Amino acid sequence: MIYDNRKFKKGFTLIELMVVLFIIGILSAVAIPYMHGRTDASKWSEGKAMAGTIRTAIRTLHAEFGAGYDYSTITTLTQLGFAPHDLDGKYFKDTDFEFTITDGNPLTYTITVTANQATSPDAPRTPASMTLTQEGTFTE
Repeated sequence: MIYDNRKFKKGFTLIELMVVLFIIGILSAVAIPYMHGRTDASKWSEGKAMAGTIRTAIRTLHAEFGAGYDYSTITTLTQLGFAPHDLDGKYFKDTDFEFTITDGNPLTYTITVTANQATSPDAPRTPASMTLTQEGTFTE
């Protein structure tokens, strides 16, 4: 009686294993840079949310005092009603936010958020900063 060894052979050949590893390598080479970009985008959501909070504070101030108030004197977050470290998060600190208010009708302002690796090592790397306008649009 002659036995056929192919019927009792179990496992994968070296070539099959190498092909699987090659495919996994290609997929991870494509996916890792994409995921890194998504990580920075998710970190920026914290900065955008905080910038939106500052925008709400400016709009509330304008609603409270009206068009006759000298808004050019408002230069700090404390003057907007924030306590120190109110805007400290995981990726952004309150020192990462700057704003300018220009008197006029309508009131115009810009809020700039800067990702600062010195104050927050986990801060996003790209883009370096974003600006929020009174229309509610962000630009890099």
